[in-house]
Amino acid sequence: MEYLSKTIVRETVDPIQIIDVTGEVRAFVASCGLEKGQITLVSQHTTAFVNVNEQEPRLLEDMVIFLKRLVPKDGGYLHNIAPVDGRDNAHSHLMGLFMNSSETIPFESGKLLLGQWQSVFLVELDGPRPKRKLLMHIAGV
Repeated sequence: MEYLSKTIVRETVDPIQIIDVTGEVRAFVASCGLEKGQITLVSQHTTAFVNVNEQEPRLLEDMVIFLKRLVPKDGGYLHNIAPVDGRDNAHSHLMGLFMNSSETIPFESGKLLLGQWQSVFLVELDGPRPKRKLLMHIAGV
């Protein structure tokens, strides 16, 4: 069994931003030279997450609209009374309750075993941010 890691680093520009990282994940899996295994993607943040869903522009817009309706920014949250980093971002943390900080995807013959419509996304909930990290960790043979 071999283990390999690499980090995707992205700047975000919007308060809520859904970034397709499928190409980078596929390229890392293909470059590792392993026949089969799994890749685990881990967000290293409490207000940015990883998600597998469909890459369709209107659907991505719907997702942002849904999240804003689900947890409005002006909800009078206790966390915003004295935020640790000066950001009124309780809504971002609360949206995160419905997301995953990690996803694991199997691969064979150097290819991700995603469904036809599935893509991998880094989901920013508290942007803009200068540096978001998504750890890719492969275990395989």
